[in-house]
Amino acid sequence: MSFLRAARAALAGKNCLPRILVAVAVILAGLSLSCGNSTHSNTGPNHNAYVSLPARGSVLLLHINGATGAISKGAETPQVQDTTPRGLALLPSKKFLYAVNSSTHANSISIFSVASDGTLTLSGPPTPASGSGPNAAVIDPSGKYLLVTNTFGDPKNVAGSVSVYSIDAGSGALSEVPNSPFFANTGPSEILITPSGKFVYVTNPGIGTVTAFTFSNGVLTEVKPGSPFTSGAGASGLVVDGSERFLYVANPLASNLPLQTNTGNISGFNIQPDGPNAGALTPILGSPFTATVGNNPTAITVDPSGRFVYAVTPGSSFSIWCFSIGPTNGLLTAATNSPFSLGAGELFALFDPSGNYFYIGSQSGNGIPGYTYNSSTGALTVISGSPFSTGTAPGKMALSE
Repeated sequence: MSFLRAARAALAGKNCLPRILVAVAVILAGLSLSCGNSTHSNTGPNHNAYVSLPARGSVLLLHINGATGAISKGAETPQVQDTTPRGLALLPSKKFLYAVNSSTHANSISIFSVASDGTLTLSGPPTPASGSGPNAAVIDPSGKYLLVTNTFGDPKNVAGSVSVYSIDAGSGALSEVPNSPFFANTGPSEILITPSGKFVYVTNPGIGTVTAFTFSNGVLTEVKPGSPFTSGAGASGLVVDGSERFLYVANPLASNLPLQTNTGNISGFNIQPDGPNAGALTPILGSPFTATVGNNPTAITVDPSGRFVYAVTPGSSFSIWCFSIGPTNGLLTAATNSPFSLGAGELFALFDPSGNYFYIGSQSGNGIPGYTYNSSTGALTVISGSPFSTGTAPGKMALSE
């Protein structure tokens, strides 16, 4: 996220002055509009975010300065024994936050009440999860359902599954819906639900695929024929564009031989919007896409303008890949100077709801690199004070506004 000359004129006569002033005003207005369209003004409100801290068994409140994007630490929840929180999901109403815990001792979901200042209070003992190895979580747009991937399955789906829970609007309590968990093929990991709430997609890293579902009234129905759809080795993070036409998946272990020697690429898919095979995926022409250098992209996101896809990798050498999105066909084209040799990470990549700031999760105590971005070029600029400390490596991050 990156970002008049004074003109001399001779006054020929009294009547020229108004015309000159009008012309200068028009030029200045045009320049102002041009700058506003390319670089964000960074005037969003101060607000909060949350990161899970798996090693500490807790969730950390973060404060985001709306004018600068700088992050400061707030209160940390008390550590709860036998919890290893990773996935986070915040209700649209911001009344409750859910943290998914996966450990050798217990698989559960912690429910936190969110106070007006953003602080968290645990709402009783964690709710037992219905599957083994719960990993990622998402809430549907209506705020009625919580969906959780179970990497190691459950008693009826030994390969892997997705549990769906209805959410009590008053207490935040969870109740599993009938027929849940739903089969999700081998080792489901990351999950997303499209903006309309019609489709759910889950990555299966071990088999390099994406499992596709339609979603209605809490029920997941796998898209057949077709699902799971082949993506690439280690299929990990995934993102859908705002129009719900294109899905992009990071494949960190995919080979690009014989054309390139680096490892990892991005698969692009067209989403079938309706009809008997609604939700089905077909590869975008030219997919998969890769950077000229850099390896192992894992987390992926689309900027708020819908113009760019960002994929992030561990380390700082050629670590942030940026592509422009073809508006009619979803084709990805490398942005100028991409990949960027800036600090990144493999845990998450997401834009602040205000659209001003871009945050990445890395496996370190300084766990969150932060950037502003240029919405015309995709270029990134480091936020002062970045990377921001979380004390220990974060798991996932949830943003509020």
